[in-house]
Amino acid sequence: MGNSDIEDSLQRLDKLTQEEAKMASAELLRITHNVEEKVMGVDNRVQGVDDKIQGIDDKIQVIDDEMKGVGDKVQSVDGKLDDINRSSSLLSCFSSRRLKPLRRKPAPR
Repeated sequence: MGNSDIEDSLQRLDKLTQEEAKMASAELLRITHNVEEKVMGVDNRVQGVDDKIQGIDDKIQVIDDEMKGVGDKVQSVDGKLDDINRSSSLLSCFSSRRLKPLRRKPAPR
């Protein structure tokens, strides 16, 4: 084997190495695109779930607002009951005392 045979072999080895590196890069790029597509699919699903969660959150907010409205009405009724209880307490105080009957003045003739 001569010097030129060794150089030719090294050049072929270099070309094969470069070609193998290019093929490996192409395979890596194909895999990367495949992973990216799957990640985008997952991202789209997550966004769909996020939209659903937002919808649920909106419904919960509406329910919460309605519950607050009910709470306000209950407080209003409770306040009216307090007023009624106070009134009935006053009436029972008056009715438990023996009040002197009012005397009417005779009408002028």
